[in-house]
Amino acid sequence: MTFREPDFWVLEYVTIVKDPRTGLVVAIGGTEKAADILQRAGGFLSAPGPRGDYHRLPHGLSVEQQRLKATAASHALLAAGHSVHLDPALNALATPNGDHDAALRYLARLAERVTAAETSGEIAEALTEIAAPVTGLLPLIREVVVRAWIAASDLQGAAPGEETEPLARLRDTAGSMSQAAHMILRARNHAAARTPRPTASTPPANATPSSASCRR
Repeated sequence: MTFREPDFWVLEYVTIVKDPRTGLVVAIGGTEKAADILQRAGGFLSAPGPRGDYHRLPHGLSVEQQRLKATAASHALLAAGHSVHLDPALNALATPNGDHDAALRYLARLAERVTAAETSGEIAEALTEIAAPVTGLLPLIREVVVRAWIAASDLQGAAPGEETEPLARLRDTAGSMSQAAHMILRARNHAAARTPRPTASTPPANATPSSASCRR
């Protein structure tokens, strides 16, 4: 008996994200039915793009309005059977302080990993998460400090080199954080390169033979 695969009526995937360059919330993909739902449930507008029409929310909306409209549109699409990816930053139903709580749990687990480490390689892995050049915790925090310094200087109308002492120290702190990340990476490389110690059951290669073995 010959079996054939069933035919599935799969609707196109719809992605709703916030464009980092323009700040607009855009919806990409989907069918004409999905476009109708985006317009009715979320107030999206159709706009021509280099690869065909796409949909976006109107200009001038507040961040909270963007989140509410994007969330409403995504749930309407899901109810109609569409597959949807909604940027977590646009999810108005997300648990308050969820990102903050997740970050605290991550740091607590990282500290536990270091405390329970039994090899230098495990320590190196933890240090990598702290100081990795792109995704490390310390470089990411430094980026926040740099942006805070720039924003505060702009609000005070201070030119570079003419900031108040607290802002100048904030700028210097960002540089110190870069140096700290570099030193942590050096320690990470040292830990990763260390040779594991031989276990008790494996005698060193140059160990002196026992008296019994000498007699044999």
